[in-house]
Amino acid sequence: MKKILLLSVAFSAAGLAFGQLNPVKWSFQSTQVSPGEYDLVFTAHIQNGWYIYSQFLDSDEGPIPTSFNFEKKTKVELIGKAKEKGDKHEGYDELFMMNIVKFSGEPTFTQRVKVTGETRLTGYLEFMTCDNQRCLPPTDVEFAFSLK
Repeated sequence: MKKILLLSVAFSAAGLAFGQLNPVKWSFQSTQVSPGEYDLVFTAHIQNGWYIYSQFLDSDEGPIPTSFNFEKKTKVELIGKAKEKGDKHEGYDELFMMNIVKFSGEPTFTQRVKVTGETRLTGYLEFMTCDNQRCLPPTDVEFAFSLK
């Protein structure tokens, strides 16, 4: 509990001090892989020295993992979890004092979906970014895909 309170205070202070700092930009694209199936590709464009975190962290007491939240649609079925690819760093992190998985550069997260008709799929992703000295508060980014 103390660790969570400390992180909350640190995020609040970081948000005030670095309110205009935005070291991660996102881009989105969809690719049809077979009739009715698409890969939704989320690409993070991360400034040098900054990181975002894997969806698959061992503990919820460290950084906020990257997550994808899709609006519920009857015409869309998610196939598995989003796959991660990119410049991956695994191991002990001095900032969080624990083992973590983080990405730098331009990692991609690919979610395969199956659709049963033309639809617009919307939602948001949540991520947190840190450099070797500080973290910015978690950020939500909205996305939309038109699938035919």
